[in-house]
Amino acid sequence: MFKWTKIALIVVALLAVATPAMAQEGAAADGEAASGVSIFTGAPIGAGLIILGAGFGISRIGSAAVESMARQPEVAGNIQTGMIISAALIEGATFFGLIVCMIS
Repeated sequence: MFKWTKIALIVVALLAVATPAMAQEGAAADGEAASGVSIFTGAPIGAGLIILGAGFGISRIGSAAVESMARQPEVAGNIQTGMIISAALIEGATFFGLIVCMIS
């Protein structure tokens, strides 16, 4: 219990110290957003989640394909072809999501 209390106090202290550093001076210009924090935190978090999801999906495809090839070696070529097509589709969706994160 003491460990979690210590971690919580450290996080609160870091947030209290970081607040003045994130302060914005003056009014936002026409092309700028009202809060610079949302611009710099939303896109990296979204990109990170996209990469984690893609990595998880491709790893599941790879593990299932290797297990299937081990069970039936005679259809390994068909399994490998399906695995490559599925991985390419996941990577395409990942790149689309990353571009959307970079644009917004």
